[in-house]
Amino acid sequence: MSYLVETEVGCPWCGEYFPTTVDTSQGDYNTIEDCNVCCRPISLTITCEPGELTDVQAERA
Repeated sequence: MSYLVETEVGCPWCGEYFPTTVDTSQGDYNTIEDCNVCCRPISLTITCEPGELTDVQAERA
């Protein structure tokens, strides 16, 4: 089973979407990632179960 899931995130700063990989092995978690387009920080709230991504919320960090 692969715990890495690829998804696209919409940047709350510039509105562009970019791909990212989520590690679902650790369950729900929060992380900060820079937008691949405008380089501003985004707070990601990941909701998942092992191998399955349920939801990704992106907010300005």
